[in-house]
Amino acid sequence: MIGNGVVGILSESSNKWERRAPLTPYHCTRLLNSGKDKSGVSRIIVQPSTKRIHHDQLYEDVGCEISEDLSECGLILGIKKPKMEMILPDRAYAFFSHTHKAQKENMPLLDKILAERVSLYDYELISGDQGKRLFAFGKYAGRAVIIDLLHGLGQRYLSLGYSTPFLSLGVSYMYSSLAAAKAAVISVGEEIETQGLPAGICPLVFVFTGSGKASFAAQEIFKLLPHTFVDPIRLPELYEMASDLSHPSRTSKRVFQVYGCVVTCQDMVEKKDSTEVFDKADYYAHPENYNPVFHEKIAPYASVIVNCIYWEKRFPRLLSIKQLQDLKRKGFPLVGISDITCDIRGSLEVFNQTTTIDSPFFRYDPLNNSYHHDMEGDGIICSSVDNLPTEFAKEASQHFGNLMSQVVGNLASTTDIAQLPPHLRRACIAHGGALTPLYEYIPRLRNSDSEDILEKKNSILEGGV
Repeated sequence: MIGNGVVGILSESSNKWERRAPLTPYHCTRLLNSGKDKSGVSRIIVQPSTKRIHHDQLYEDVGCEISEDLSECGLILGIKKPKMEMILPDRAYAFFSHTHKAQKENMPLLDKILAERVSLYDYELISGDQGKRLFAFGKYAGRAVIIDLLHGLGQRYLSLGYSTPFLSLGVSYMYSSLAAAKAAVISVGEEIETQGLPAGICPLVFVFTGSGKASFAAQEIFKLLPHTFVDPIRLPELYEMASDLSHPSRTSKRVFQVYGCVVTCQDMVEKKDSTEVFDKADYYAHPENYNPVFHEKIAPYASVIVNCIYWEKRFPRLLSIKQLQDLKRKGFPLVGISDITCDIRGSLEVFNQTTTIDSPFFRYDPLNNSYHHDMEGDGIICSSVDNLPTEFAKEASQHFGNLMSQVVGNLASTTDIAQLPPHLRRACIAHGGALTPLYEYIPRLRNSDSEDILEKKNSILEGGV
């Protein structure tokens, strides 16, 4: 069955918000019109869905078949993990499985895949020879996270007694397109430029961590507002300059821009030996030789933190709960945090949960160490939505389909994984009822709290094996 050229597209069932598709009707028509000899795809069978961003008729119009039954498909594509009953024996599947770190909640899925002799390809593991991911939605997550955060700030500041232009902004999924969402942000920016922001919440400083695609995409939306970027070292100076404007005797003053600050690892830690300069490679190799300083040098001046950094337990945290509590006791202006990484108790210890598109924020009260699901009362609003890209389902599906259409032919027409290109071979977690050699560490990781096994595996992948 594997390699027969028949491709199935799953109806997403992970949650009600998942509207993305691995291939759009546009991609399907190109694959089908090219013919199997050229594209590797002979038929495409699409499970019916009334919530997919592209409705069934559009697929049918370009030659796809609409059917619940995918039993004729050798390759079955999804975005998120399918229901267990959708795992058919002796097929190839591709989706974001979240199994390669032995994630506990997904081990029953992996066991089912092994029992059914399924070939599992994980998009997250499709990487180039230098370890760089080729399949990712980071740009769309970054765009959605900042729009949703601005929306949340409007509500939060209102509960604190301030009316702001952010109050008119919706969350990302409310807009018919990314362009429409950008237009709404531009409108907010125009109001800031003409009407200003209350001095009592200024300087309004957005701190972006990291230099990856998600961080750049969040900054892309932020730049639609009237803004100035400030070097991390100049944050105290900015805060001092604004203090006169914020004095109670001058509350009639308005501020007509927001401020951005981009921080990377050299701004988050410093060498324990103060005589030595920061070295990124040394920090990655020996993080134990570095002390965290983000809570001292950056966080005291941040109104908002947008966290986009990759983190492992061996690195110092960006902010611990104790550090967050100290910041609030000292009256610093932090009002909101968005964590795009969705790491539970990760670089931001305050995140003990992820949030949802329905309810994107919780409120953490540092002084009482308590969590709440409303905008009223003391504390910081926190957001950690783990499927942000689906808020821009149309553009995200087009982007993903552009990538998928380049590899689907190989996956659909190949029976021997040894014949696949290296970047696809590396992404195959299981085949024929067994884990592939790169992922034979998973059973050991399931029974261990140590990250050593995973780190060794990551180094192998990054080396391009």
